[in-house]
Amino acid sequence: MHLRHQWLGSGIDYDQGLKMQHSLVEGILAGDEQNYFLCLEHAPIYTIGRTRDTSSLGEHTESLPYPVIETNRGGQATYHGPGQLTGYPLVDLRPLGKDLHAYIRALEEALIETCLEYGVQATRRDGLTGVWVNNKKLASIGVGVKKWISMHGFAINITRESLQGFSSITPCGINDVLMTCLENECDQDISVKSFAQSCQKHVEASLEKIAVS
Repeated sequence: MHLRHQWLGSGIDYDQGLKMQHSLVEGILAGDEQNYFLCLEHAPIYTIGRTRDTSSLGEHTESLPYPVIETNRGGQATYHGPGQLTGYPLVDLRPLGKDLHAYIRALEEALIETCLEYGVQATRRDGLTGVWVNNKKLASIGVGVKKWISMHGFAINITRESLQGFSSITPCGINDVLMTCLENECDQDISVKSFAQSCQKHVEASLEKIAVS
């Protein structure tokens, strides 16, 4: 499955990324047969899915170091910021069997395969969405759909700078979770943009596996 890759750059406001997603989703619903893969680094921000339980943000959200935005993805609080690759696949899930569970597993597989290119053996954990290395969380996944067109996607911590915002929240609502980044796991400097380029082919291959013939 081909995805049109777009590197949007660093310091992208969350609202800017969200507007672009909505625009492309509306285009797909209107007949655009292209699927997209937007890659970027957000300006620092906390996001949380639409839920009554906001405890993962802590008791005093006004004291958090960065703004908070509620989104239409699933999941609890997470942090986005410099050094972290945020990937937004905007994909028509109808040819993929309208199977959101399979789609999420495909994103996990793509990230795991990309990490292998850097010598890092990442894994899944039973009952927990995301990608892990030795029980430390490396990547978070939260998706939304509009009429079976996917939105949002994943965030994987690449550089050490990407970890600085997590200490003020309970990431993904998991108590005592330890966050890690790819640079810590492979002990080398990594470009977020180069990881995004490597990830492209693995996302396409993983989605192709679940395509309905």
